[in-house]
Amino acid sequence: MDILTLLFALATFIAVVLFLEGGYLWWASTRSTEAKRLNRRLEEVAGSVQGSRPASLYKEQSATGSAAGDRLLAAVPRLHGLNRLIVQSRLSLTLAQFVGWTVALGALGYAAPVLLNRPAVIGLVVGGVLAALPTLYVLRARNQHMQRFEQQLPEALDLMSRALRAGHAFPTAIKMVGEEMKDPVGGEFRILFDETNYGVPLETALLNLASRTDSTDLGYFVIAVLIQRDSGGNLAELLDNISAIIRARLKLYGQIRTLSAEGRLSAWILGGLPFATAAMINIVNPGFMKVLWEDPAGINFIYGALVMMVLGVLWMRKIIRIRV
Repeated sequence: MDILTLLFALATFIAVVLFLEGGYLWWASTRSTEAKRLNRRLEEVAGSVQGSRPASLYKEQSATGSAAGDRLLAAVPRLHGLNRLIVQSRLSLTLAQFVGWTVALGALGYAAPVLLNRPAVIGLVVGGVLAALPTLYVLRARNQHMQRFEQQLPEALDLMSRALRAGHAFPTAIKMVGEEMKDPVGGEFRILFDETNYGVPLETALLNLASRTDSTDLGYFVIAVLIQRDSGGNLAELLDNISAIIRARLKLYGQIRTLSAEGRLSAWILGGLPFATAAMINIVNPGFMKVLWEDPAGINFIYGALVMMVLGVLWMRKIIRIRV
């Protein structure tokens, strides 16, 4: 074997080793668990640290991806409140996508009955129902996120109280919550710690936290910490008291949901019974109810029944919903 063959083999070996080393370094810097955790925290901080614009609390600085679209959406009333609702839902959804889905579903719901030669009123009703689906989806996701957050909050306050009694500083206690607890509480407190660590005043960071979550229980925590910073006192004992109050409120809320379960079930049954009965009658005797939507008087009866059902559902909802 001559010297050229040996040099070629050595060069090939070095090239393969360098290729594998480069692949490993690329994976470690972009795809590893530590890199993903670091990128997630950087994204959270980049979306939460306040700058010169108050829009830093929103999910994206550009809701549409273009300046013209942002100016158009900025002219819509209550735009920032809607975007704040999307942020609180923690969905991978932008404001432009939300508006697009709402408009598309509303147009589809209106066009389908009109193309089938149905009255325009039916198209308006169907379009309104379909247009409300994105809002209901976002509200449901937000409520689920807030329920998980409020269930974890007492444990986070207990952890902070124990850390303060052990001699740790308040920012260190916040860091411990962010590192040791799962999302959503862990993620929110990581953002809080990163904001204070990067120079945001603690009062501003706490108000940002309250704005992102919009939780009444968390509001008690923020107000208590801000008052304690001005007037002094035992913060660990204060956190214990807040944790006990939150646990008592969640317990009472669970008891109320148990006692109102019969009312909620009755509302679902009474709301779905007319439609289920109509569907069953159409299956058994398709021509029996045809006069109901072919005769003008039958159409008026349907409209009246729908209005009365909506009023009944809203009334029962008001009865069974008890604020704690």
